[in-house]
Amino acid sequence: MDQAEKLRNVVKSKNKDVLPNARVITVTSGKGGVGKSNVAVNLAVQMQRLGKKVLIFDADFGLANVEVMFGAIPEYNLSDVIYRGKNVREIITEGPVGIGFVSGGTGITGMNDLSKEQILYLVKSLRELDEMADVILIDTGAGISDHVLEFVIASPEVIVITTPEPSSLTDAYSLLKTLYRNPNFMRARTTINVVANRVTSIEEGQHVYDKLNSVVSQFLQGELHYLGMIPRDNALEKSVRQQKTVSLNVPGSRSAKAFEGMAVSLLNHEQEPVNVPMGISQLFSKLWSQKL
Repeated sequence: MDQAEKLRNVVKSKNKDVLPNARVITVTSGKGGVGKSNVAVNLAVQMQRLGKKVLIFDADFGLANVEVMFGAIPEYNLSDVIYRGKNVREIITEGPVGIGFVSGGTGITGMNDLSKEQILYLVKSLRELDEMADVILIDTGAGISDHVLEFVIASPEVIVITTPEPSSLTDAYSLLKTLYRNPNFMRARTTINVVANRVTSIEEGQHVYDKLNSVVSQFLQGELHYLGMIPRDNALEKSVRQQKTVSLNVPGSRSAKAFEGMAVSLLNHEQEPVNVPMGISQLFSKLWSQKL
């Protein structure tokens, strides 16, 4: 037995009782209509193609963007686990290329009304999702609602979507300002990435990020990371109108290549200390920490 084999056995021995945690990334925006769900779905497709098992958790109650783009209507949602005793595996809908999809449904809106016993049961149930996925993308609602902030605050990694329009940048900054001023937000343990959507060039994408990062640095003493830009692309716009995912519909398009580059960038940085996977069950534990 060589040294490498011995080392692998030692690691296996130490980890044999440790359950795996999925990497949780929350995708959000300061306003609706900036392409948030489109980014989440395309990143999921590209990560799956890169060999990761991906689940999308749709926390955007009231809008069915993810299920429409995937053409997969969920039969059950999170409330069926909480109130009807469904196993969490039963509420997973399979989307294209093997991506799992979980709808939050009315289970999201009723989170604050759950008893301690219901919370503990749900957290325990969600542990199964961590065992099934390498990456879980949470697609939040848009804007600065309490539910959006709760997910963003609890998440170790956040992707904020904005466009070059002044109103979009203003809304993105408002979201970040509310986040940074929340006493429960731990900036040192959270990576915030920015995606510039619907830009005309690489330079415009960088300018959008620089402008947002400058005001966050100056007024909030925060630090943002630039994940990349998504160009204005006829193939993307046509796919959206057809309610399809451009990474599947036109995989060679400029926008699909941009999504691929962002997926590669995210996966290349998954070993950074701040990104140690905490799992979706731990994220939900943080959401309800005051009740537990």
